[in-house]
Amino acid sequence: MPQLHELVIALAAPWVVLSPRSGQLTGTGAEGVYARDRRILSRLSVTVDGEPPVPIHADERSASVHEYVAVVEGLGDSNRHDPTVMLYRTREVRSDGVTERIRLVNRSRATVECRLDVALGTDLAGTAAVRSGAAADLPELSPAYDGAARLHWDNSGTRVTVHLDPGVTARPRLEPGEEFTVTLRVAADFPKPTTAFSIDPPADRQPYAFAVDCNDKRVDRWVTRSLADVQALQLAAGDDRYLGAGPPWYLTLFGRDSLISSGMLIPVDPELAAGTLRALAAWQGTKVDPDSAEQPGKIPHELRAEVADHGGGLVLPAAYYGTHDATQLWITTLHKAWRWGMPADQVRDLLPNLRNALTWMKEYSDPDDDGFLEYIDESGHGLANQGWKDSADAVQWPDGTIASAPIALCEVQGYAYAAAVRGAELLEAHGESGDEWRVWAAALQERFRSAFWVDGYPAIALDGEKNPVAGRASNMGHLLGTGLLDADEELTVAEVLAGADLDSGFGLRTLTTAMTRFNPLGYHTGSVWPHDTAMAVQGLYATGHASRASSYVEGLMRAAEAFDYRLPELYGGRGLADESTPTPYPLSCFPQAWAAASAIAVVVAALGIEPDVPGGTLVLNPAETMPWESLKVSGLRLGNDSLSLHWQSGELTVLEAPEGLTR
Repeated sequence: MPQLHELVIALAAPWVVLSPRSGQLTGTGAEGVYARDRRILSRLSVTVDGEPPVPIHADERSASVHEYVAVVEGLGDSNRHDPTVMLYRTREVRSDGVTERIRLVNRSRATVECRLDVALGTDLAGTAAVRSGAAADLPELSPAYDGAARLHWDNSGTRVTVHLDPGVTARPRLEPGEEFTVTLRVAADFPKPTTAFSIDPPADRQPYAFAVDCNDKRVDRWVTRSLADVQALQLAAGDDRYLGAGPPWYLTLFGRDSLISSGMLIPVDPELAAGTLRALAAWQGTKVDPDSAEQPGKIPHELRAEVADHGGGLVLPAAYYGTHDATQLWITTLHKAWRWGMPADQVRDLLPNLRNALTWMKEYSDPDDDGFLEYIDESGHGLANQGWKDSADAVQWPDGTIASAPIALCEVQGYAYAAAVRGAELLEAHGESGDEWRVWAAALQERFRSAFWVDGYPAIALDGEKNPVAGRASNMGHLLGTGLLDADEELTVAEVLAGADLDSGFGLRTLTTAMTRFNPLGYHTGSVWPHDTAMAVQGLYATGHASRASSYVEGLMRAAEAFDYRLPELYGGRGLADESTPTPYPLSCFPQAWAAASAIAVVVAALGIEPDVPGGTLVLNPAETMPWESLKVSGLRLGNDSLSLHWQSGELTVLEAPEGLTR
């Protein structure tokens, strides 16, 4: 059975197809056509005279269009080595379904007669059931036939319809040079969501004007493929676009994931961030509900059309709020969007949500009133860890002991400090006082300095007994650029991140190799996550540690090249000393929103672009050292205007910039 990382992904969210490189869907593992958290088809296979063709090529023409090429053995010229009867399957995924053209081509010297069958089936399993393995016990549903060319399946209000022209079985007779085509169209109707949240496609998917021209062509290829994936991952809540986190499990609106991704992409797609902010603001918490972890002012963790049972006791409500960082990230994303030119009226409309989010930090995020933001799952069926490392073993001591709850993560404090300071700036720009939040931030900074440092670095967290959890982890990289650390502390963190125990050569390990239970393929215990590395890179560049940032950028480029420039959600962290390319993580999602956005994040961070469109200024502070000799970017967005730059051997030239900004 192929692992998830071995499958070919064709995507136009919310529709996605996961197949082996043969193109055949056999009902095995995660294979299938998916849409809106449902497996629409589990089988879609083709046979000729009862035998599957022999696959020879999978051509990924774009994120949404693939062609699968196979040889039909036993037909055509029998005394030649050259294949003479071929089967081509061109699969196109659209926002409303899938179309597949199956072409049988006779290039032999003889007439070919055969039987061509298309086998279809579905269990209509939820994605959570597929991921947990529970779907393996589900029977295939029985189809209803409307003649030989149309069939459908129904279950719990979902109807899947497949049209075939001419039908599921054909008996073509092909003269030399002739071909025969079966066209298949898959669509579905879905029940009304129980939560009023619907996973919908955007009205359109406009190509990006942003372009990169670098002397290292890996950068160009990485950016180009990443933006194509960003296009394919887009979903919408009404008119507001956002990014689904990643297929097949996370193709919906997430608080943390969608905010980090859209925040990284503000320089090329500011409307995406604005849409994400509004879509999440519409679901901002209004009440205290331990079952869903909702609290007034809190930004949700994830929104789905129905309850998701992930197995092992993890059952998440359709609207689930079990995140302790999305609220702060919402604030800092709003601030960044404002500084990059988000229209003033759109910012003003979100000020009530800003006030509520700030109030959540003070009144609800610190249940024991010790001055730190900490979490504990009160429902008994939610996430035990509620930072970005949300697996059960993500926070552990050097001997492997799991840290006790409630947990106060270091990066959550950094996000909170930045949210308070930047939230204060937003309030002050709109005629309100921000003093309360600046005082609050300063007090948090002092408490953090006295409580979190252990063995010369910031601990990953404080445990339930307020002990700093020892063991170096990538979380400290997220503190850089938040303002929580002073210059000396930033230097210390930069030096720790540069150590061989964390730098794999392909990116930043989530956990040091010195830990007893370090695992290079551990989800959060030694693997490499591109967005995690990119956030550290952003902080390293922002705090003046360019050489260390550039080392990590080089590592990401090595990894991007190894994965054909589509960085997955995560990958192995053994490192350059043990491997020439990174090891795939078997269950990694790809494409993945914040992995794709990371390409843009590191390029913009290296150029040191710091706009203040409301204030009428633009600061350009490129890094002293970069991993390239020449870098040209065009099509950056500052409000309604464009910015284009060319950096060459330490010299920056402005090619295009808004006239109203002082540089």
